[in-house]
Amino acid sequence: MATIFNRSRELWPMDRRTFVSGSLNMSRTSCPLEAHAHGFTKLFVFGDSYVDTGNRNFSARSWNQPYGITLPGKPAGHYSNGRVFSDYIASWMGIRSPTPYRWRKMENTSLEYGMNFAFGGTGVFDTLVSAPNMTIQIDLFQRQLQKKLYTKVDLNSSIALVSLAGNDYTAYLARNGTTEGLSAFTKSMIKQLGLNLQRIQGLGVRKIAVMNIQPLGCLPSETISYLYKNCSTSGNSVSLFHNQVLEKTVEKLNNKSKESVFVILNMYKAFLSALKKQASQPGTLKFKDPLRPCCEAVSTGYKCGNTEHGKGMYVVCNNPNSTFFWDDVHPSQAGWRAVYLALKSSAYSLALM
Repeated sequence: MATIFNRSRELWPMDRRTFVSGSLNMSRTSCPLEAHAHGFTKLFVFGDSYVDTGNRNFSARSWNQPYGITLPGKPAGHYSNGRVFSDYIASWMGIRSPTPYRWRKMENTSLEYGMNFAFGGTGVFDTLVSAPNMTIQIDLFQRQLQKKLYTKVDLNSSIALVSLAGNDYTAYLARNGTTEGLSAFTKSMIKQLGLNLQRIQGLGVRKIAVMNIQPLGCLPSETISYLYKNCSTSGNSVSLFHNQVLEKTVEKLNNKSKESVFVILNMYKAFLSALKKQASQPGTLKFKDPLRPCCEAVSTGYKCGNTEHGKGMYVVCNNPNSTFFWDDVHPSQAGWRAVYLALKSSAYSLALM
């Protein structure tokens, strides 16, 4: 995801309208997480860099320094200084983070906890990276089932986690150079996402958690234009419309299945809630400058992890645990933990929906 929405000069001040008060709003299709999993033993992950734990090849910046600097201390294919969101979902389930598809055949690899099919930079449609889109990721999952790697009993105790964090929008704007027609594109994208969710259900997964989209206007790639002090209303408006369309789509899917198979994880409110709580609650870690990333490029044209003539073209903050964002679009391990806790703190769970 790149800087795509900050053409608008409308600002959303971070210390006022950016934050929401109180607990996250819940509905039949929007739910947070609870502390203890209820009989789920396997996790299957689809999507992008918010949940990818090592599927991209070594040319991806997730395999470059300084990624992984906090955990495990070296690059490990996570788009973070350590854990990403799927790691926290696995922890909530009481299981190890599932093995990335790419490493499934490695010696001593355990597949008993499920498998991660997510590839950083991808989307519902083809994006700007050469990696499997979500449809192909589900194809890969189906092939594992055809090989009898997982049984119906396994699938009945499984959760699918689906992330769609905005790479389709980046690709759309890069190819078209304008936001014209973006609303229609959103609808077509969510329509395809709905088909993907139905397909995962049809393969036998018991519960499917789909992440709605985070506030795009608050990503550092957008807020850098405002010195990391304000969010872009135009970017956040895209997120809000996206999430409204997704909510309606998931509601229809649940009505069709006559049970709540599909659950929305409200990342939009979780991001904002996490930032607000971490900034104000006494005795908790304070993100001093919440919209500023820990790892910043030294100049335009570079990103965290980029090198030139063997020299890193980025600077890293002294304490990654003190920042919400790791790079221009990804939360840090501490940021993801804050998001996870914002979801976990409410009274419902996947199993109870």
